[in-house]
Amino acid sequence: MYRAGDRIEHEEWLTELERAGDALSLSSDARSTAADLFLSNVPEAERSKRAVAAASLYAGALIAGDERSQSAVADAMSVTRLSVQQKWKPILEDAGFRPPTW
Repeated sequence: MYRAGDRIEHEEWLTELERAGDALSLSSDARSTAADLFLSNVPEAERSKRAVAAASLYAGALIAGDERSQSAVADAMSVTRLSVQQKWKPILEDAGFRPPTW
């Protein structure tokens, strides 16, 4: 879980998630879930935040049933698909979900 002040501290990244959510035409549920996942998993290293935000967006879309491809999410967040691929499962597991096994 995260602190209420985290929304203010990481407002830049939440705005980036919203921008990418717009580009992907994601539902408000997917965006809200992605924001919660990101705020619960914000890394210390500034350089890792974009990848975690992208993976959170992908995971949030999965949870909300508003799925997008890893490549589409990666493009919208300006990261590599590999960044999304490596981070989304641990984010889901940390939130108490079991990742799909397609």
